[in-house]
Amino acid sequence: MVSDPVEEVLELLRAHGDRITTSRRLLLRCLFASTAHRTAEDLAAAVHTLAPDVTLSTIYRNLEELQRLGVVVHAHLGHGPAVYHLASEMHGHLVCESCGAVIEAPAGFFDVLADQAWRQHGFTIDPRHFAILGLCGNCSIQRQAPPTISLSSPSVPALSIT
Repeated sequence: MVSDPVEEVLELLRAHGDRITTSRRLLLRCLFASTAHRTAEDLAAAVHTLAPDVTLSTIYRNLEELQRLGVVVHAHLGHGPAVYHLASEMHGHLVCESCGAVIEAPAGFFDVLADQAWRQHGFTIDPRHFAILGLCGNCSIQRQAPPTISLSSPSVPALSIT
């Protein structure tokens, strides 16, 4: 039995007929070395320090394959590029639009939303892929923002078209 998580993923790749390349091995090492949310560019830079010939397009192709196999997930945390993290660390994301803080919400945090989306619309959400934008506790206090913003009474008045 393999105890190294990188080797476990490499075995999964082999089982699906994928080749084990140096770039894949290095990318996996970088992914498992940190729990941070990292862009493809960040991961490419880390791999590039170990293997300068590995290109950004190679990193993207490998991330796509790892995502297809359920090893990594990507999320959009606001307006920047997508970030990647290991799928074994399932969580949702709350992003402060003021200071940029990213709060990892536990796996069950969006269960009520997912249930309502399904019951009311027959829609299945994937909360790993997106972030809920708002204000963190500190920024809310500094701005004296209300604890909730209602969609039924927006802060920007609706335009009247005649």
